[in-house]
Amino acid sequence: MQMNMANPDDVSHALNINELKTSCAACSMHQLCLPMGLNDVDMNRLDQIIGRRRRVVRDERLYRMEDPFKNLFAIRFGHFKTYQINPSGEQQITGFQMAGELLGMDAIGADRHHCDAVALEDSEVCEIPFPRLEELFSQMPTLLRHFHRIMSQEITREQNIMLLLGNMRAEQRFAAFLVNLSSRYATRGYSSSSFQLRMSREEIGNYLGLTIESVSRLLSRFKKHGWLQVDKRELTILDPHMLKGLAAGTENCDSM
Repeated sequence: MQMNMANPDDVSHALNINELKTSCAACSMHQLCLPMGLNDVDMNRLDQIIGRRRRVVRDERLYRMEDPFKNLFAIRFGHFKTYQINPSGEQQITGFQMAGELLGMDAIGADRHHCDAVALEDSEVCEIPFPRLEELFSQMPTLLRHFHRIMSQEITREQNIMLLLGNMRAEQRFAAFLVNLSSRYATRGYSSSSFQLRMSREEIGNYLGLTIESVSRLLSRFKKHGWLQVDKRELTILDPHMLKGLAAGTENCDSM
């Protein structure tokens, strides 16, 4: 394509259109948030229902609790947290989400969101109008099966959170949290052993049902035992087998 021969106004117009257009096939995350095996025709049909890419700056809400349900949101890059306000008026974090994951599925049943979703850093999402997605489900069984799999994973994650908060000791909760992050980063092609904690220690404590002091003590203890290396929010897992043992309850941090 000979861009140098085009009218400058036409080039600017084309670039603006391209900036708004979301191409699933060209996205590095499409194999995570979309099913494998879609042919070019099906991928094009899916592209046509994607609304827009939406930038969400740090601390900005993507949606609020009780907002009407219109779209699912595929995280293209960045990190989010979801939370509810408990009866005492305090924030209770219900999850952390990263690139390749979907936000908004909590609203499918009641047509209203059950939590707030806030960006932990400057992020970008792809808006997926759910009514149009439902139309495609009847025409593309592969897409429907993939969506059911994603929903099943969300249910399993919620169940694991209940176990995490109900039965595990503090060191188990924290180890399980780190093992989960490690696994999710590995799935996305990033390092499973070295990554940055996008959430604060206070947010981690809120999610795990621990005080910020407890999170700091656990980080120091894990570091002292040589299981982690910590530099502010930069974290390196030095002994993944020990962390997995702690998360499973087969190892005990206090006895070491």
